[in-house]
Amino acid sequence: MRRGDIDIESAGEKKKKKRGGNYAAAIDEDDGDSHWISWLIPVFVVANIALFVVTLYVNDCPKHTNGCVASFLGRFAFQPLHENPLFGPSASTLRKMGGLEWDKVVHHHQGWRLISCIWLHAGVIHLVVNMLSLVIIGIRLEQQCGFVRIGIIYFLSGFGGSVLSSLFIQRSTSVGASGALFGLLGAMLSELLTNWSIYTNKVAALLTLLVIVIFNLAVGILPHVDNFAHIGGFLTGFLLGFVLLPRPQLGWIERRNLPAEIRVKSKYKPYQYALWFASLVLLIAGFSVGLVMLFRGENGYHRCHWCRYLSCVPTSKWKCDET
Repeated sequence: MRRGDIDIESAGEKKKKKRGGNYAAAIDEDDGDSHWISWLIPVFVVANIALFVVTLYVNDCPKHTNGCVASFLGRFAFQPLHENPLFGPSASTLRKMGGLEWDKVVHHHQGWRLISCIWLHAGVIHLVVNMLSLVIIGIRLEQQCGFVRIGIIYFLSGFGGSVLSSLFIQRSTSVGASGALFGLLGAMLSELLTNWSIYTNKVAALLTLLVIVIFNLAVGILPHVDNFAHIGGFLTGFLLGFVLLPRPQLGWIERRNLPAEIRVKSKYKPYQYALWFASLVLLIAGFSVGLVMLFRGENGYHRCHWCRYLSCVPTSKWKCDET
C-alpha cells in the first residue's frame, strides 16, 4: 500500500470522527451533493390510499351483500368479517381491480397484473400496516438515496415478488405492497454491507436489520400470507442495493483536497465492483428464468417440493391451503 493511500484513509477516518461518523455530511461537503427531500414515498402512500377508496367504491357492499360492516359508510362499507376479516372488499372486486391471479396472467395475457397488484390492499388493516412500514422505511431511504433509485427498487422489488408469488400461489388472488416493502428492507441490508467500512455501530445496525427481516419473514409462514411475494421482493431489493446504492470511498471524496502528486483512488473499492457485477448478473438471470417459467405455465412446487414450507407451515392450529 502506498503512503499516499494511508494518508488518505487516516484523514478520512479523522474527518468521520470529527463529524460523528456522518458519512453523508462528508459527501455533502466534498462532492457537492445534498440530502433529497422525500416526495415519492408520500405520493406512493396517497396513491395506495386513493386506490383502496376506489376499490371500496367499486365493491359497493350494500348493493351485493347483506350484513356489511360499517354500513353507514354507504357503498364504502366493508364486506362481512367472515368473508374479509381485514375490513375490506370482496375477493371478486380485488380480482376485478387487478389482483394477481396466475390464470389471468398466464392464460389471458394479463401480465400487467404483476404490477397492478402491488397497489391494491385486502383491507384497512392490511393497508395501514403496509403504509406505516412504507413511511418508516421509505422516507429515510429516499432522503439518503434519492427518488430515482428508491423508485426503481420499489417497482422492481414489487414486480419480483409478484413473479415468485405467481410461480407458487396459483389458486388464489394476491394483493399488497409487501413485496416492494421487503425490497426496501433488502436494499437497506445490502447498502449496509456494500458500504460497510464507512459506518459506525455497523454490527448493531446489521443485527437490528437481520432481526427485523427474519421476524417479518417468519410471520409469513402463517396461513393466508403470501410469503413468496415477501421473499421475491426481498431478494430483488437485496441485489438491487448492491447495484444502485454503493457509496464512493473516502479517498475519492477527498480527491479535490489532495496534493497533485498523490494518486487518486478509484471511486469504489474492488469488492463493491465485484458485488455490483455479481448482483446484476443474478438479477438478469433470476428475472429471465422466473418469467420464462411463469409464462410457460410451470408450477414452482413441481421443481421445489419443500418450498411450500416457505409460505405456510402446517400445525395443529391450522392447515395450509394447497396451491
